[in-house]
Amino acid sequence: MNTATIMKNSTAIAIGGFDGMHIGHQHLFSELGEAGTIVVIETGYANLTPKKEREHFSHHTIMYIELDTIRHLNGEGFITLLKEKFPKLQKIVVGYDFHFGKDRKYSFSDLKTLFDGEVIVVEEVSHHGDSVHSHKIRAKLKIGDIKGANAFLGHNYTIRGKHVSGQGIGKTDLVATINIETDGFLIPKEGVYATLTRIDDEEHYHPSVSFIGHRVTTDGSFAIESHVLDGEVVCKEKASISFVAFLRSNEKFDNLEDLKNAIKKDIAKASKELKFLQL
Repeated sequence: MNTATIMKNSTAIAIGGFDGMHIGHQHLFSELGEAGTIVVIETGYANLTPKKEREHFSHHTIMYIELDTIRHLNGEGFITLLKEKFPKLQKIVVGYDFHFGKDRKYSFSDLKTLFDGEVIVVEEVSHHGDSVHSHKIRAKLKIGDIKGANAFLGHNYTIRGKHVSGQGIGKTDLVATINIETDGFLIPKEGVYATLTRIDDEEHYHPSVSFIGHRVTTDGSFAIESHVLDGEVVCKEKASISFVAFLRSNEKFDNLEDLKNAIKKDIAKASKELKFLQL
């Protein structure tokens, strides 16, 4: 069934920015039922799940609306637009902090007044007493708090990119790595991480240790590279890196031998972190 047909038959929608598709967002999606659609208001600021990356984290169909195309609407105009796109609409699900219309002047209370169906407002979601928000996840990633970010996300933070050539010294002098170039994703703090790497269109992830940052010991260039721990693999076009744990900050070593020894320790730490994961 194509997206247009699904939208035509949808009886419920969840509206929001949904960058990250985190555990707070999932509470909204759980209210949709089977005939529900996620409506993403695309602001251009999403960098946890940019563009269609959100589709990896929900089985619901996702429709995208550019903010610039609706920011001028008043409340009635916004509801009219939704009813045009979803003629069978009976239920709208939003978060407690949802605002819409010109100058964001309308809130969920206006939605309840303007819409003749059911409006469900999902209250703030907390994890261990801390409210879950996308901006907090970004802050955690920037300081290397991967486990904290993943707890808020409800999944491992993942970046995807196209395969590119590396320095050429990894396989000969250090360890073989898969290098990627990515666009649109927030890059976590520079350093070394225990990760899971998916190669091309494989369905499974490989245990891996990944480096993000400037190669301060060698040529100083920026790199995102992953060393797969369960055997040599060939990457043809693309790879995904899912972050499990932060191991250490980026460091400058006096020579390649010291760097190689540090990498051996990184591999041991990563192996320990990933040992009990079901891959």
